[in-house]
Amino acid sequence: MSTAATEAGLRAFELTGKVALVTGAGRGIGAQIARTLAAAGARVMATDIDAASAAATAAAIAQAGGTARSAAQDVIQEAAWEDIVAQTVSQLGGLDVLVNNAGIESMSFVADTSLEAFRRIMAVNVEGVFLGIKHAVRAMRPGGAAGRGGSIVNLSSVAGLIGSPGLSAYCASKGAVRLLTKATAVECGALKLGIRVNSVHPGIVRTDMGASVIAGMARLGLVPDAATAEGLVQMMHPIGTCEPDDVAQAVLFLASDASRKTTGAELLVDGGMAAQ
Repeated sequence: MSTAATEAGLRAFELTGKVALVTGAGRGIGAQIARTLAAAGARVMATDIDAASAAATAAAIAQAGGTARSAAQDVIQEAAWEDIVAQTVSQLGGLDVLVNNAGIESMSFVADTSLEAFRRIMAVNVEGVFLGIKHAVRAMRPGGAAGRGGSIVNLSSVAGLIGSPGLSAYCASKGAVRLLTKATAVECGALKLGIRVNSVHPGIVRTDMGASVIAGMARLGLVPDAATAEGLVQMMHPIGTCEPDDVAQAVLFLASDASRKTTGAELLVDGGMAAQ
């Protein structure tokens, strides 16, 4: 391969000139995704239900020399989506990438799960993604407020591919995100909108949410204690559990032109968990 071809291939991973909106960007995976996209050259709108944490992410990006804005956002409110997309376009000059990262998790056995808790998980994890897709497509498609196509990346989970005790509601929500992604990808392709839609499926990641899953295994009596839970999690990930940056790098690939012919795909970042 020639030097010019190699350089062109590397440039495909750059996001210079692009604008990205990342939900749940106040901490954990979302914060790392926002920082990674900014480091690749994107102007970033970081949102979170906790306005202060979103502002901290935007400040960290600015301190590193990037461009970012932040806003409070409850992803289950459609009016909030309309406002955030409009703010992103007006303040940052467009919308090329949406990362639907915001999500919640709660562990309980199915017979002990209240309808209220189930509906809350489905609202944030599924309705929030649906609303994000809907309003991003409206902005990205020809004639939209941004109108230059784009990439939508939805955070699902390995739990959207395989079942797990104590996580029935979470598995249901992430499985729904997986097929919502595929259906939208096919639709956007058929309509020639220039919009790609893909999902990322992490295993247990070293974040507060990941820690709560490990603790929940012991709390529910699935293992004798937290130490046993930790050992089991290590066994479940043959090449090791993931850090937020591992997920962020996968998102960067799907956000960039390096994946220009990839849509409707499910990218596993799970340390080999689903392969067993």
